[in-house]
Amino acid sequence: MNHRVPAHKRYQPTEYEHAANCATHAFWIIPSILGSSNLYFLSDDDWETISAWIYGLGLCGLFVVSTVFHTISWKKSHLRYVPPAMQVTPAQFWIIPSILGSSNLYFLSDDDWETISAWIYGLGLCGLFVVSTVFHTISWKKSHLRMVEHCLHMVDRMVIYFFIAASYAPWLNLRELGPWASHMRWLVWIMASVGTVYVFFFHERYKLVELLCYVVMGFFPALVILSMPNTEGIWELMTGGVFYCLGMVFFKSDGRIPFAHAIWHLFVAFGAGTHYYAIWKYLYLPSTLQTKVSK
Repeated sequence: MNHRVPAHKRYQPTEYEHAANCATHAFWIIPSILGSSNLYFLSDDDWETISAWIYGLGLCGLFVVSTVFHTISWKKSHLRYVPPAMQVTPAQFWIIPSILGSSNLYFLSDDDWETISAWIYGLGLCGLFVVSTVFHTISWKKSHLRMVEHCLHMVDRMVIYFFIAASYAPWLNLRELGPWASHMRWLVWIMASVGTVYVFFFHERYKLVELLCYVVMGFFPALVILSMPNTEGIWELMTGGVFYCLGMVFFKSDGRIPFAHAIWHLFVAFGAGTHYYAIWKYLYLPSTLQTKVSK
């Protein structure tokens, strides 16, 4: 563990802390994608589909952005020089065509095997060009990586606001709300936008204020959730909230507690997992299966 830094500066983790920060969120990328896809396929109407997309993008975005940021912060010193001839590669021109082509195969699929094959082939094809382009771009812009790292750190903080808003979206969109409470569907996104603007102008300057913003953003919409006529899932929501609150103890404890940020990541994963279970069970699972799960 390195020494604690002043309030206006960012803590520099050790090699082991960097690795832990990456691993504790990278592990959840695939489960979050699969879980979000499951909600999408369980959707019965447009509102459920939209809510599944919003929640899925927020959930996956949180883990992906965090993993990318921590990986670049960890490995920036290991990037090697790339000659000018390799700065621009043909791979970048084929990303969009590969996505469109893979999507075309998916929509032309007539059975499960064709669908699975389209997914496997599409992921391999798109992954080849995306990974190649990302590698060469980062290697080319190595001299600008400090700015890239700073921007990713800001995005890592911004995405937390949108993750919170996305976590509330299924409950606000799919549960019955009163006339005043229904405004929270839009207010939660305004709050996320305000938080994003705050990070843009005051990133890492007032860490206590930043923490307070996350707490307000997390608890204010919950007042509406607690007032809903249908209270199924409330205990799971409260349990997830407890995980997040306990994790905040470690969120700003870098330099005081070893692996503090990685521990925070684990609490986020536990909280997100608990909330996902509640959304899956009480908002998307058919009532017949819901009864079996309860038993």
